[in-house]
Amino acid sequence: MPSPFPGMDPYLEDPLHWSGVHHRLITVIALELNSSLPDAYAADIGERLYVVQSGRPIYPDVSVFEQPLLREPVATYEANRSGLSYDHPVVLTVTSDEIREAFVEIRTLEPDSRVIAVIEVLSPSNKEAGNPGRELHLTKQQEVLNSDIHLIEIDLLREGSHTVAVPYERLRRQMRWDYLVALHRGAQKVWQWKFEAWAITLRQRLPRICVPLANGDPEVVLDLQSVFDRCYDEGPYRRRINYGSDPPTPLIAEDMEWADALLREKGLRA
Repeated sequence: MPSPFPGMDPYLEDPLHWSGVHHRLITVIALELNSSLPDAYAADIGERLYVVQSGRPIYPDVSVFEQPLLREPVATYEANRSGLSYDHPVVLTVTSDEIREAFVEIRTLEPDSRVIAVIEVLSPSNKEAGNPGRELHLTKQQEVLNSDIHLIEIDLLREGSHTVAVPYERLRRQMRWDYLVALHRGAQKVWQWKFEAWAITLRQRLPRICVPLANGDPEVVLDLQSVFDRCYDEGPYRRRINYGSDPPTPLIAEDMEWADALLREKGLRA
């Protein structure tokens, strides 16, 4: 059964759901591309790895363990090699978690196996200032922008900093969006970059985007709404999401009224 929303489902922006959504989107994008790419190309899944130490549960498996405080005042003890006394500390153990972020690469086949295009689906960590995931994403973004490789960035998260390479101020003058897809074709002049952007509101279906290849080969079309619908249908979301509550990231007033009417019409709210 499809999502009740015509495009992106704002309830899936919840960090509790997003990790699974992200993995499914990456997997289905690769599958869809491999069904339509010319024989000289293949889409595969790559992965970035980084370690976080944080008490903020952007990912639910990041944990902080705290030694319980004693109820009575704590006496000093002599454990220092210099013989000086000090008070008992509270001991905090912060786990270090490996975060793996997947992306799609389109490559030519052997013998050269060149990367032709990279498709990124942004995660909350990519949009949080100071997060190692954001720093890694921006570093790779610049490397790809300065290369012959095509870059497609898909941002289906309304919360967080603007991270897609196309400049925010230029976009804001021309359009309104809740979700954004941007394409930068490779081998452009570094002083005059050109972007192609698909700006999507909550009430619109996700776009069909073009995916450029190499050597003058015709670009292929990727239907992001079809990708999303497949991820939703094959996932647990209709069973897990409580559409009677508000989305985790608040909607503007007009969209809240529209979403309420939509969910009532589909029998998901009393």
